[in-house]
Amino acid sequence: MDLWTPPYQGDLLAGVDEAGRGPLAGPVLASAVILDPKNPIIGLNDSKQLTEKQRNYYFHLIVDKALAVHVGSASVAEIEQHTILVASLLAMQRAVAGLEVQPEYVLVDGNQLPHWSYPSMALVKGDQRHPAIAAASIIAKVTRDREMVALDAKYPGYGLARHKGYPTAAHVQALASKGVTPIHRRTFGPVKRIREKSAGLAHAAQNTHRIKS
Repeated sequence: MDLWTPPYQGDLLAGVDEAGRGPLAGPVLASAVILDPKNPIIGLNDSKQLTEKQRNYYFHLIVDKALAVHVGSASVAEIEQHTILVASLLAMQRAVAGLEVQPEYVLVDGNQLPHWSYPSMALVKGDQRHPAIAAASIIAKVTRDREMVALDAKYPGYGLARHKGYPTAAHVQALASKGVTPIHRRTFGPVKRIREKSAGLAHAAQNTHRIKS
């Protein structure tokens, strides 16, 4: 990790990151983590740089050792209503607000901050530059992956446990053959196109029936 030193040097610094902006299905989650400087966790890194086994290992370490951890969520309905960016910021707000220990400073991965009163800073590639954001990325990723595995049992046949809702070829093919579920983001391009195509076919079939009648 290319460590970066923030302007705040106290103990109550929260790192914030999200998981689930790109998928076609499921909520977007954000995590806020306040690490304990007196009980450091060695080897933290961006969740995308870790294997699933490593993420699960660090997940338990973070929950056990951090001063505070909380996960916030924005639903599919909120994503469709507000756009994925706004929904991601809402999830971040909820993650920080839910911390049992409130931070004195917040570092957010990316280039935009939610609307809040916390002294804070957005840090591009922050999950690779500060351990608190790396920890938040791990918590958010593991939590969301587990939610998608649970949703796979509720909506079988889409491969959610495997691809976690991302737009793989198999996922798009399943959408085309099985249809759109309530957990799919209808405003996202591939889902929207499949819905429009299905509506067009249904309309054409209805007109054909009328002509034959």
